[in-house]
Amino acid sequence: MPQTVFLHLGLPKTATTYLQTLMWSDRDRLADQGVLLPGRQRRDHLWASRAVRDDPRLDTFDESRRTAWDRIQADIAAWPGTSVISHEFFAAASAEQAERMVAALAPAEVHLVLTGREPVGMLASSWQESLKNRSSVTLRNFGRAPASDEPAAIWNWRTLDLRLVLERWGPAVPPERVHVLPLPGPGAPRTLIWERFAGLVGFDPAGFDPSASASNPSMGLVEAETLRRLNKHLRDEEFETARDRARFIRTFLADRRLVTRRGEPFWPSQSAIDDCRARGVATVEHIRAAGYDVIGDVEDLLVPDVLEPRRTGSDITEAEVAEVAVELAGRLMHDVRSLTLTNDELVAENRRLRAEAGLRGGVRKRFGRLRGPS
Repeated sequence: MPQTVFLHLGLPKTATTYLQTLMWSDRDRLADQGVLLPGRQRRDHLWASRAVRDDPRLDTFDESRRTAWDRIQADIAAWPGTSVISHEFFAAASAEQAERMVAALAPAEVHLVLTGREPVGMLASSWQESLKNRSSVTLRNFGRAPASDEPAAIWNWRTLDLRLVLERWGPAVPPERVHVLPLPGPGAPRTLIWERFAGLVGFDPAGFDPSASASNPSMGLVEAETLRRLNKHLRDEEFETARDRARFIRTFLADRRLVTRRGEPFWPSQSAIDDCRARGVATVEHIRAAGYDVIGDVEDLLVPDVLEPRRTGSDITEAEVAEVAVELAGRLMHDVRSLTLTNDELVAENRRLRAEAGLRGGVRKRFGRLRGPS
């Protein structure tokens, strides 16, 4: 019979990838300490989040993806110790879906784990992440709309505002089983959030290799704006799937070609900053009133009183975008040349092997005729 399940809901852009990568990089070490990561693979937790959120497209996917949530539940039911489910898209679930998920994990004692950060940094990082998912919304307009009512909506205040997520998920378990882990402020060791997470779940973080999870640097302001404009020219049929967007837009184009330019950091507009300040204050007040368990300093969820000067995107010039775009086109030409030459070599090697196979086949036939029947 399962004992405890820690359900890590995110939020997005709050070190979730860092924590998940460290856990999955040494899954056996976790199991040796009595902590199970259920499912066949890491992406099972993503597919489980889609099942929990009643994704209408789930039936269009293969059986392995459709049944990921069933596998996770079965694995947890058969495990006598602690289990961890972790994916940031669970944060988008409705209150009804949250209640249903917690009930499905019974008789385990379910704990909710929410990593959070101050809203201005959250907004800027999430805008970039939306661009890596082929959005073309401007920085000025990102976050302007009210929180969506749709559990499918991710890059929206629905999942980015910690208070709104807590209001939907908090009632599903007693308040002492809701754990909020604010990201430590500037200057804190990167491993601190990992150590706090491990301490909560109940395993020793010391034996894991922090290098297993690479840092996730941001694009600069002009680079991000260039990607936003480029997204308008990417055809739906070729970049429709999350896999294609992750492989070609996020990893290849953004992380390997635009992040490496090390452009200028940025903030959203002043009105957006003011809105973020209000959201941070409302979140802290909600957490204190609800009596949730806070691991760290709850005031790290507030926007700092003074922000370092940064551009906000209102003054980006066409010349700046053109410079990034032209340099990017030049790098892509080198990529095309390298890939074309590699392809030519593979085609030539394939022809050589086919020719050798044909020659060997001809020799065997002639040899068989000479030998005659045995």
